[in-house]
This record gives sequence, structure tokens and C-alpha cells, in this order.
Amino acid sequence: MKKTNITLFLNNRFFYSIAAIAILFVVGFFAPIFFEISKVLLFMLIGLTIVDVFLLYRTKKGIKLERNLPERLSNGDENKISLALKNDYPFVAHLSLIEELPYQFQKRDFTFYQQLKKHEEKNIHYNLTPKERGVYEFGNINVYANSALKLATKKYVLGEETSLKCYPSFLKLREFDIKAFNNATTSYGTKKVRRIGHSLEFEQIKEYVSGDDIRTLNWKATAKRNHFMVNQYVEEKSQSVYAIIDKGRAMQMTFNGLSLLDYAVNATLAISNVILRKQDKAGMLSFSTKLEDWVVAERRNSQMSLISEALHNIKTNFAEPDFSTLYSVVKRKITHRSLLILFTNFETIDGLNRQLPYLRALAKNHLLLVVFFKNTELDAMIDSKSETIQQVYDSIIAEKFLYEKKRIVNELKKYGIQSVLTKPEDLTGNSINKYLELKSRGLF
Repeated sequence: MKKTNITLFLNNRFFYSIAAIAILFVVGFFAPIFFEISKVLLFMLIGLTIVDVFLLYRTKKGIKLERNLPERLSNGDENKISLALKNDYPFVAHLSLIEELPYQFQKRDFTFYQQLKKHEEKNIHYNLTPKERGVYEFGNINVYANSALKLATKKYVLGEETSLKCYPSFLKLREFDIKAFNNATTSYGTKKVRRIGHSLEFEQIKEYVSGDDIRTLNWKATAKRNHFMVNQYVEEKSQSVYAIIDKGRAMQMTFNGLSLLDYAVNATLAISNVILRKQDKAGMLSFSTKLEDWVVAERRNSQMSLISEALHNIKTNFAEPDFSTLYSVVKRKITHRSLLILFTNFETIDGLNRQLPYLRALAKNHLLLVVFFKNTELDAMIDSKSETIQQVYDSIIAEKFLYEKKRIVNELKKYGIQSVLTKPEDLTGNSINKYLELKSRGLF
């Protein structure tokens, strides 16, 4: 069955006018003069409606519209969308635009009201903030055009149906990049770190031998020893850094509409960019019941594209994570010492203790950094004033969970495992800070 598109609609103003005329017809049974007036008004209404329809349909394509979309959406960020609108009618057009947004936004009444002068062009801008990765389907844009009479409406179905992929937060890469390479601060201005050398790293002071670069002479040491002493340097070596993302059920919690998993995904993309800019090798993997999304740590030009695509494709049913599988695969595949940045979450010390043997085993051969999350909702509960017995109980329990987080940090420290306890919104900045700190200290 062929679908028919209805483009002509009568407005409320027309029906209100009809209702008023009908009332006059009724009154005309008692006062005949009103009967005559109502007939005149009826013919006038019909005539004006015909004129209105003629004005709307005289120009075949009276309204033109083009939707300008980015090449891809950035998860958790404001993505700018623009609509280029043009009125080709020879009169002022009153428009209602209904944008068919992807179902992920759950908005069915996303409407703009515009008034364009004859032959006027206008750009409309709005922002969309996706909260999950995946494919976003944009539908058509329904435009309802009216003349000044507003008795009839012509419907236009404009804009093309478009599919956009939503990738991890790439819009903030430049922001974190600038902060990471700032001499004074690394992120948010919260922590100063020592800037590492550019291409050479100091190793030792030794006696001068023929062939040594005289520019490396150490005059203080020469004066003490009474013979020439030089500084010896070694080239900085690229180190492998792997971001490991836990896809288990603990990462299902959401803060500000974004899951902990997506916070970790966004942080992985940003820190991978900084790692590569620091001349290290960046790689990643994810795991729950098995290891997936493996990208070997490299410094090639295409590495960011590979990591971005792998992060975009991360799927999970938030099953219980298998840390034993993580350990066995990492031991087999990552044979040289590397920095492992594990994005996970532990709510209690018991939860940590179940996985601690595998974390300790990983830390024997690698520098392990465990990044987990503060529960900001608990902070709000603790800071709020308790007015009832139930609120007192809730506050005490919240303080207990907060204390458990601090115990987890101390327990990891006991076994030489680095850790970052952070708010979800500060995850990226704090992770980059920690990486730069560990690198500047020469721990890997």
C-alpha cells in the first residue's frame, strides 16, 4: 500500500472562526440580522482560506532547509548541530520546525518557532549531549509553514535521514593535551609535576675520555677531582602503557547520566593521546568474563584511530569480571615491564580482597595503577543535615563506605600498587596527572 503524504492542514484559527460563525447562525434564529451576518462571515472565511492556501502553494518549494551535522558525535560532550533555513516565499513566513532526534535522547517535542522575512536566510544552532556510545539515527525535519493569515498550514518534510556514530569523548582531547604539556600544571591546575627531558636523560658522571662531547663537561666535578669529568646521558626509551577497562557490573553505576564504564572509556582515549605525545607506546584492552578489544601498545600514526575504534565498539552485559583471566592473558601477552592503568571500581575492602591476589601478581612484573571511583552521592549524603533517625542511619552508612574507600587505597599501597581515587567527572584529569607523575619519577 502506497503511503500518502498529507501536506495541507487547517489551523485552530480556522476552526475557532467556524465555531463563532456557527454560534451566530444559532443566534440568527432569534435575531435574523445575525443570520445574514454569519453568512457573510462564512463566505469571507472560505475566501480567506482559499487565498491562504493559494499563497502557501503558489511557491512550490517555499521553505528550504539543510541540517549540518558533525562527522561523529562525542560522548558526554556538547555537540553543535546547525540548521540552515531559507524562506523563498514573497511574504513573512511563520514556521514551526519539529526535529526528529535519535531515540537515545527521548525527546519527541523538540520544536523551534521561527519567523522569516521574505527571502530571508537564518541559521539555527542547538547542542546535543549523548550519554552512551553507539549509532544515532536522525530522522527528517517537519516544517509547518504559515502566512500572516494563519488559517492553513503547509507541511514540508525536509532534511535527510542520517546515521552518526557516537565515539568516546574526543572533543576534549585538545584541552587535556594543552594542560598535560603545560610547564606549570598538568590538569585542572591541581598538581605540579617535574618536566622530563626532551630526548636525553642523565645517567651518571664519569671521567672524560677521547671522543666524549666537551659540551657535557661537568666543571664542578672537574674542580673536585682535578681532572676532566663529563655528564653521561642515555636516550629516553619509549615505555608501553596499557589502559585496562573493567566491563563488570561495578562499572554499571551512573553519575550525571554517564556510566562509570563510559567515564573510563573517555579517560582511556584522552590519556592514550597524552601517552603518544609523550613518545610512549599506548595500548588498551577490556575484560569481564574474557579479554576483548585488545590493541597492542605501539607508537604508529594510526594508533589513536585504532584505539578510538576499539573504544567505540566496547559492549558489555556487566557480568562479574574475571580477574584471573586478566592476569593469565596479560602474563602471556605482555612480556616486558609496562605501566598498566586499570579502570575498575571497588566499593568495599572485601570486594578488593577477592581480587587482590591477581592484582599483586600483576604488580610483580608491571607497574600497576588502579583507578577507581568516589561515590559523590555518598558525599552529598554525609554533608547534608540529618533531621530524622533514618537520615542519621543513612549518613553513618555513607561514612562507613567512604572509610572503606580509604582502606582500599591503603591496602593497595601496602603491596606497592599505585592508586587513584577520584570523582567520576575528574577521572580523566586525575589519571593523566598520575601518569605524568609516575613518568617524571622514572618508575617505569
